[in-house]
Amino acid sequence: MADTMHSAFESSLDKTNLILKDIEDAYGWPKERRNQSYAALRTVLHLLRDRLAVDESVEFAQQLPVLVRGIYFDGWVPSDVPIKLNRDDFLYEVRQGFPYDAEGGAERVTQVVLDTLRRHVTQGEWEDVKDTMPKDLAKMMP
Repeated sequence: MADTMHSAFESSLDKTNLILKDIEDAYGWPKERRNQSYAALRTVLHLLRDRLAVDESVEFAQQLPVLVRGIYFDGWVPSDVPIKLNRDDFLYEVRQGFPYDAEGGAERVTQVVLDTLRRHVTQGEWEDVKDTMPKDLAKMMP
């Protein structure tokens, strides 16, 4: 039993590191900038989560590695969602939540994280999430 739990934890850690590495690779950041890739992932995940209805949010989260799912749900208040955010509102909130300067600003940060997340969930789930977004925000989603 302990071996299974350890293996599941290691698998989740590996998958989480892969997601963070994908973000770093898109920017050309070294691993030493892991705090930036984490901040980008966390900021966009929280905004995406808060834009989704509770049921859709939970369905999306089920496809994330356990560690990323923990980041996703950290601080979540289901009774406060969905929060209506259009593209401009979303990008404004990314600027507020991501405390680093990055090439391309909030739009690029958002695009990199969304592109990364898209590669780590099924096409069907991604389309479900995308279909719930306002048209201007959905256009940013791969």
